[in-house]
Amino acid sequence: MPDQQASATRVLAVPPRREAHPPGPCAMVIFGAGGDLTKRLLVPALFNLARTRLIPDNFAIVGVDIAERTVEDWRASLLDMLKGFVGNPASESHVEQVDQASWNRLTAHMSYVQGDLNDPGLYDKLSEHLDAVAGRHGTGGNVLFYLAISDRFFATVVENLGRSGLAHQDGRRWRRVVIEKPFGHSLESAKDLNARILKVLDESQIYRIDHFLGKETVQNIMAFRFANGLFEPIWNRDRIDHVQITVAETVGVEHRGRFYERTGALRDMVPNHVFQLLAMVTMEPPVNFDQNSIRTKKADVFAAIKPLEADDVVRGQYGSGTIDGKHVVSYREEPDVAAGSNIETYVALRLKVDNWRWAGVPFFLRTGKHMSRRDTEIAIRFKQAPYAPFEDTPVDALRPNWMVLQIQPDEGISLQFEVKRPGPVVQLVPVRMDFRYRDWFPPEPNVGYETLIYDCMMGDATLFQRADMVEATWRVVQPILDLWEVNTPRHFPNYASGSEGPTSADALIKHNAPHRAWRSLDTPNGHHS
Repeated sequence: MPDQQASATRVLAVPPRREAHPPGPCAMVIFGAGGDLTKRLLVPALFNLARTRLIPDNFAIVGVDIAERTVEDWRASLLDMLKGFVGNPASESHVEQVDQASWNRLTAHMSYVQGDLNDPGLYDKLSEHLDAVAGRHGTGGNVLFYLAISDRFFATVVENLGRSGLAHQDGRRWRRVVIEKPFGHSLESAKDLNARILKVLDESQIYRIDHFLGKETVQNIMAFRFANGLFEPIWNRDRIDHVQITVAETVGVEHRGRFYERTGALRDMVPNHVFQLLAMVTMEPPVNFDQNSIRTKKADVFAAIKPLEADDVVRGQYGSGTIDGKHVVSYREEPDVAAGSNIETYVALRLKVDNWRWAGVPFFLRTGKHMSRRDTEIAIRFKQAPYAPFEDTPVDALRPNWMVLQIQPDEGISLQFEVKRPGPVVQLVPVRMDFRYRDWFPPEPNVGYETLIYDCMMGDATLFQRADMVEATWRVVQPILDLWEVNTPRHFPNYASGSEGPTSADALIKHNAPHRAWRSLDTPNGHHS
């Protein structure tokens, strides 16, 4: 236990952890069983759940893919991948060790069904297979269908689940479908996807998953705001100058060039990940902490955001540069990227939440690849204190107070404020108080999917998006997507790899407010004016 934790816990004893109960019996069908998502994230998450005994006692996994293979071969390939994560904390799928008993418990009732997702016969075969699984392993006919596949197959698979009767549920059994992002590529396509799947499924059966919401620090935002009387009274337009949300990555597009060429940073990150962080920070207190109340409050936030205009957005594309001492190529030199590509790898935007709490408070959001440092944070700058009491003292200015919710990589919360430096002269200096998860709680291997998969099995949709939420977020960004279709950027690439993004983003945040500036990525948790 670190010294600071030992000191803190002498004053504040951390209560014993409340243990979760395993879900009831069910089977999990993974469409895309041989895919990257299944190997890197789903199976490691399921393994971590098995290790903590949060897998149902009566549980079965059914893999579905087009490749012809045996279940033994599929299981072996998943185990080989899992072993590759052992002892690698830098991996998003880090596990401490592959406990054989946990692995055996997870995979004891594993099977594989081969077929083409476009073939209706596959679903008839799968229906018979699931009946047999329910009889052999006592899953009760409850099935969680996980669509770990390309988004172009989402509607096709759901429609076939409906045609074959696999989507039908009653009082004796439930059927749920997990859909990965992207939930459409535009407002029109999002509406079309929702319309098609809602012809088959009830909204209560649909779990639109966003792995950002599986992070402990993201879930902690609501607890931090609403469980502490200290902060909520100042969480409004009277005390807050502006808010910055940053999702910066040092990685480039890597092997995802083909995907990125039709997506870009705005589509890939903003209507889902970044807006979910925004909703957590800005939502009103829910009447109850149940799924309907919380999701309705988030939907109210999205409804209060006006569609973006051209002056609200800056886009960028990385050139070559240096990251962690290594030379990296420009986006246009990446595999499967067009030599003259105009796809953005960076986007910064300014928006307002047009309601009573946030009227007049600007929110600045930015996300980009090949940035100088990996960092996901929500930074809240409070309004300046009156200068008058210090006008006769030798201080040049009062620095701003910041509250920073650090999502990754060093999860925690910090508060920056002014104190007097010891001595006969009144000199104000900035100091910082830090809370770090690692100082209070033992680390747990987590890929961000454990809580979400567990919630799916439990039937708790709190952390998942509804159809109206998806369409509302696309409504905000659609004008910019339409504009970019006909307006070619003139200066791509416009930021070097390993930098903090294009300089034009500085003008965006300083517009009509020269005291505002982006927090520096190169000074992690350091002083920012």
